[in-house]
Amino acid sequence: MMRIVLILLLLCTPALAHDPGHPELDEWFNRLASGRWLCCSFTDGFAVSDVDWESKDGHYRVRLENNGIDVPDEALITEPNRAGRTMVWPLRFDGQILILCFMPGSMG
Repeated sequence: MMRIVLILLLLCTPALAHDPGHPELDEWFNRLASGRWLCCSFTDGFAVSDVDWESKDGHYRVRLENNGIDVPDEALITEPNRAGRTMVWPLRFDGQILILCFMPGSMG
C-alpha cells in the first residue's frame, strides 16, 4: 500500500476541480477530503451528469468510460455540497479506475 501512495505522489499533480468562475470556492475545494484522500491533491475532479450516477441502499455507483463503478464507502465526501453538482475524483492506476472521492449532488 505504501508503494502505491509513493507512486501516486510522484506521478500525480495537484488539480483544480471547480469552476474558475467561482473563486470563492477555491479553499473549500482544496480542503475537500473523503475517508481516503484529500480529493484535489492527486487527481482532477469533474462533474457527473445525473444519468451517470445512482444511489441504492445507501451506496453509490457512478458510470465512467461506459463502466459502472461502485463508489467505496470511504470515498464518499460527507460534508454539504457547496458546488451543487455531483462530482467524482477518479484515478487510473494499473488498468483500473479507482474512485478517490465522490460527492453526490441533488439529482435534480
